[in-house]
Amino acid sequence: MVRKRVSQRAMTVVGTVLAVVLLAQVLGAEQPLQITVDANSLMVRAGPAALLRYQYDDVPFKPYAKELFTPGGLNVLLDAPPDHLHHHALMFACAVNGVDFWGEYAGQTGDRTSDKMAALPGKQQHLRFDDVAVTGPVGHRWARFAESIRWVSQPNNEPLLIEHRTITAGQVDQPPVTFLTWESRLAVPERKESAVLSGSHYHGLGMRFVRSMDANGEFRNPDNDPGVIFRGEERLSRSRWCAYTAQVDGKTVTAAMFDHPSNPRHPATWFTMVKPFAYLSATMRLHEEPLKVLSGKPLTLRYGVALWDGHPETAQIDALYRQWVAMTQSDAGER
Repeated sequence: MVRKRVSQRAMTVVGTVLAVVLLAQVLGAEQPLQITVDANSLMVRAGPAALLRYQYDDVPFKPYAKELFTPGGLNVLLDAPPDHLHHHALMFACAVNGVDFWGEYAGQTGDRTSDKMAALPGKQQHLRFDDVAVTGPVGHRWARFAESIRWVSQPNNEPLLIEHRTITAGQVDQPPVTFLTWESRLAVPERKESAVLSGSHYHGLGMRFVRSMDANGEFRNPDNDPGVIFRGEERLSRSRWCAYTAQVDGKTVTAAMFDHPSNPRHPATWFTMVKPFAYLSATMRLHEEPLKVLSGKPLTLRYGVALWDGHPETAQIDALYRQWVAMTQSDAGER
């Protein structure tokens, strides 16, 4: 049984990496990549330019992608702003068995956290990096790292969920795009029968944008669905991807998030808001219907994040989405 699980995990990692390298082969060669790891963070560079900074230690509640740069070198992520200290750039969180892993203090009200999640928040504990590598044929190299994370409650440190997170990042051309695949494999800890995922309408893979992108940007999706107003400026819409175009340092940038067809409740329900700050989150409608993960049946979630300098056409974004799906579909079907 152990050998079978290891084999399945290896196939998942290989499939994800293969998808990224094939994507690079289709769209062009990326810059040479390198990974450096220090005591608190992991850095990916494309040539001399920064591509991704991932914070895994010296974080009180969760590891996350702290910075993500366009091919032109513009970071689009904002970490822990004073108005919402628990917004960590690009992060994945929800509630597990009623324990809130999104908020970061008891009785949090900044996001109007449900009374059911008013106890001490949970922690995503970084355990180790299982694999950190830059590999692939010359001209088509990619950066990959796999991380083991334990989701625990407080104060008793009880494991509620085990996550195997794999992030693959690189750049492709024609036109230049920064591309990241985020995969979270969620499993129930030993001696537990299940784990129930729930949470608010914005829980999922969330992206907080830098201040200059607040208030003046535009969201779009391939279905031209404006979404329904949930609360104030907050909207919920369903589509296979969602993109946001705004300004960074006076320059136009576009960030898109992709939902893989193998994810539960596909297409994703996108939480979007522009005012008073810009935010994008891929959700599974956990506020409407919790999702149970059973022992021995891990749940794998896969998302893509793409960054452009400028304003790509909707058809161009959709073409990249379809290429990404086609190149990951066979691997997803084997899970």
